[in-house]
Amino acid sequence: MSKNIIILQHIPIETPGYILDLMKKDNFNLTTIELDQGEKIPNDLSIFDAMFCMGGPMDTWMEEDYPWLIEEKNKIKEYVLNHKKPYLGFCLGCQLLGEVLGGKVIKSNPPEIGIMDINMNEDRNTDKLFSQYPSKIKALQWHSYEVIDLEKNNYVKVLGSSATTKYQIFKYMDHAYGIQFHIEIKNNTVSQWSCVPEYEKALEDSLGKGALKLFDQEAKSNMSKMNNSAEILYKNFKKII
Repeated sequence: MSKNIIILQHIPIETPGYILDLMKKDNFNLTTIELDQGEKIPNDLSIFDAMFCMGGPMDTWMEEDYPWLIEEKNKIKEYVLNHKKPYLGFCLGCQLLGEVLGGKVIKSNPPEIGIMDINMNEDRNTDKLFSQYPSKIKALQWHSYEVIDLEKNNYVKVLGSSATTKYQIFKYMDHAYGIQFHIEIKNNTVSQWSCVPEYEKALEDSLGKGALKLFDQEAKSNMSKMNNSAEILYKNFKKII
């Protein structure tokens, strides 16, 4: 039986990317809500088997500029805490989950932009999604904010961290996951995203003028490893939905 997936997007170019291709192959019923274009999240969330929440150029605290963030947070809360259904949040979607679970989103010091290592911890050994991951993976980072202070939620476990960011991969109970990096990327992702003014500025501020070409090359040279990580995640995510 085909699964019903809702995808919350904040800018048209930030889709589930490689994972979207895999879902299309499996003929999932996909409902994409483009929040930045005024589309509304359906009232009845119980009809969906899983929720994806993608990245975007805005930040979780920008509710005055993007008032739909308020409704989005409420819907994520309802889906994850009340319905207790599978949720995957990437980058901004990870931070929104963190906020819903009682954490805070703060400016990263320094921002993380580039191809970096994620160190998986021992809790991942028994996790339904990440148990097959090696102890270290390569990941594409492109964020200036991060989640902190989730320690007070006893149902949250950290599964992977980077050198400067604790909550790179975390889960709530066994159904909701926040992933701070971009596991969903494809060969054209870096060049596409560099056209977004906020992303281009963050890239140049972090890596210097003209850094795009090198970043793009490094992403492409690590793409097969990163796509393999996405395939493992997707295969296991299918089992919990």
